[in-house]
Amino acid sequence: MEKVLILSGSKSDEEIAKQAMDVLNAFGVPCRYEVASAHRNPEKVERLVAESTAKVFIAIAGLSAALPGVVASRTTKPVIGVPVNSALNGMDALFSIAQMPPNVPVACVGIGMGKNAALLAIQILALSDQDLLAKLSDFKEKLKQ
Repeated sequence: MEKVLILSGSKSDEEIAKQAMDVLNAFGVPCRYEVASAHRNPEKVERLVAESTAKVFIAIAGLSAALPGVVASRTTKPVIGVPVNSALNGMDALFSIAQMPPNVPVACVGIGMGKNAALLAIQILALSDQDLLAKLSDFKEKLKQ
C-alpha cells in the first residue's frame, strides 16, 4: 500500500521519478510509480488516482503539463507537480503547473526536481507521522553540518 503515487506522462520521465523514489525509499515511505498520460490514456490516470491508497500524489509532466492538474481534479489529496525540461527549457511545463486555475491547487517544484517533490511529500506525510518527522528532522539537521 503506497503512501505516495508517482505518475509521469511519459516513460521518458522515468529518471525524474527515480530521483523521487530514491528519496522516498531512503525515508522508508512506500511508493509506486506508473506511467499514465493525461492526453493518451486519461481513463488510466483516473483509475490509478481513484484506486490508490496514496496520501500524496507526485505528477511529472512536460510540454503542456496537464497531468498534475488532471490528477488534482480527481482527488482531494495533495498533488505535487514536477515540470520536465522537454521543450522551451521546461518553462512551458513550469507555467502550466504553477498557473492552475482557482480551486484546483497543485504544488509545484522546480524543473526536473524529483528529489524536492519527494521531500515535500515527506513533509506533508510527517504532519501525521512522528517517526517520519524524526527522520526528516535528522535529515535537515545533517544539512546544517
